Amino acid sequence: MDIKVLLTAEKEYMVAIRRKLHRFPEGGMKEFKTSKILKDELTSFGIEWRSIAETGIVADIKGSAGSSDKIVALRADIDAVKVQELNEFEFKSEHDGYCHACGHDGHMASLLGAAKVIAANKDKFSGTVRLLFQPAEEILEGAKKIIGEGGLEGVGEIFGIHLLPDVPAGLLAVAPGSRMSSSDFFDVEIKGPGGHGGFPHKTVDTVVAASSVVMNMQHVVSREISPMEPLVITVGKITGGTKGNVVPSSVFLQGTTRCFSEKVRDELPEKMERVISNTVKSYRADYEFKYYRKVPPMVNDDGCAARVEKVAMKLYGNEVIFPLDRITGAEDFAFYVKEVPGVFVFVGSSNAAKGIDYPLHSDRYDIDEDALEMSAALYAQYALDFLAA
Repeated sequence: MDIKVLLTAEKEYMVAIRRKLHRFPEGGMKEFKTSKILKDELTSFGIEWRSIAETGIVADIKGSAGSSDKIVALRADIDAVKVQELNEFEFKSEHDGYCHACGHDGHMASLLGAAKVIAANKDKFSGTVRLLFQPAEEILEGAKKIIGEGGLEGVGEIFGIHLLPDVPAGLLAVAPGSRMSSSDFFDVEIKGPGGHGGFPHKTVDTVVAASSVVMNMQHVVSREISPMEPLVITVGKITGGTKGNVVPSSVFLQGTTRCFSEKVRDELPEKMERVISNTVKSYRADYEFKYYRKVPPMVNDDGCAARVEKVAMKLYGNEVIFPLDRITGAEDFAFYVKEVPGVFVFVGSSNAAKGIDYPLHSDRYDIDEDALEMSAALYAQYALDFLAA
């Protein structure tokens, strides 16, 4: 099979289905219309499917060229982002407050294109290609549900892609090892007797204490973790108080941490709480600290990454790999690669000449639809090469 030629022939289909999916973005675990569209398409290809993780789909395409128990999984996420779209093209979001600002419409369209070609040529390979259309990636819950309901049962390797505006269309980025950061969250409530702003000595100033906590937590990054280990501690939300002349009795902080090392990740809660505790004590305040572990670093298997490089070279030649550093965005694909060997690839989706260069989660995000051919071809060729190995 000449996968590149076959997928080029499906470009019109992939563009059309991407635009249809783009019109109906839905949040995590609420992807009901999206799921129905996907199921209808799979049925039209003669592919049997079953529901998984509520709104997700798992479908196996079994090759008939011989007997093999090998299974390779291909994953596409299906949920949208809670962002009001400001694009004005004819297929813009029809669901107020949501849009496909993270490229998941393109992921679905690419996997459908690959599935269409694979199903039409199942007499040319042996083994099974498993399609995983996963809900709730944006809230980092879908992969765990897929795994918990047996979606990876029997799988030898798993492959995923993400359309990325940091990479120009026509190129892709892949490398072994840790490629995306962990993503954990924390809450801090700082408490003390409030009172009149004109008599601060009769209060415990929780605002001043909270301000010091925000600043002092950065010392964990700069002075308690090796400078060779990237780490982010960000406080993105501070709430407290009702009026300028009233010292509030509590202030709430919410934030996120990002790192690439499980060791650093495991150490963070203790280090952060020690800093918080000692800081608020110096202001005579009390505190409550909660830390929520959400998703680990996303680590590509060495062998799987090498397979992608060979696939890319076979399809597009030597100059297609784009040098991309690790990124501090997170992905629940990380849960899959903790279970089975796998690889996550970034496919370029930006094109400045077409005005398509807004970042992920932007209200004007769009993709260069030429990227659909590449991502679909990578899906299909990776699966077939794994089964043939």
